[in-house]
Amino acid sequence: MKELIIASGNKNKIKETQEIFTEYEIIPLSKFKIETEIEEDGETFKQNAEKKAREIAKKLNGKNCIADDSGIEIEYLNGFPGVRTKRWLNGTDKERNMAIIEKLKGIPKENRKIKFVTAIAFSNGDKTISVESSINGFVAEEPRGENGFGFDEIFELENGRTLAELTSEEKNQISARKKALELLKKELK
Repeated sequence: MKELIIASGNKNKIKETQEIFTEYEIIPLSKFKIETEIEEDGETFKQNAEKKAREIAKKLNGKNCIADDSGIEIEYLNGFPGVRTKRWLNGTDKERNMAIIEKLKGIPKENRKIKFVTAIAFSNGDKTISVESSINGFVAEEPRGENGFGFDEIFELENGRTLAELTSEEKNQISARKKALELLKKELK
């Protein structure tokens, strides 16, 4: 079985990747003793994912590696926070979510459009391939739901439910990460 190093320690990402890349043994980057702090200085999610995948693959002497970058873009805020989703505010996911809700206080639902973008890149150090997928919704007026992580509790779908109110099976049906992983798998064939 071929190995595929995933530049993440996130159990949810590892599980989702394993479910799609069944012909690979998915190995978390934490199994390797290398410096993994890579500055995400790209202007797009794809640039950041490509840089992480390429640099880690090189550090691992050409092993197959995938890395992702994802975040939210809020139309009313001109795409904010975008590639800085995890870094625009020091604090927990909950604190970032509450700050976003505060920024949109009093704004009607039709102007609270949000897009979740996931870019995933594969690299062996020489060749790098990347794909991107997204889902659309609205910023909820308050956090709702117990399932999920990140901004799932404030990402409201057309049907009025947040991503955190979906079961993992329901979320997997629409997941931007899952769609991107499936696109990447096709590209690698």
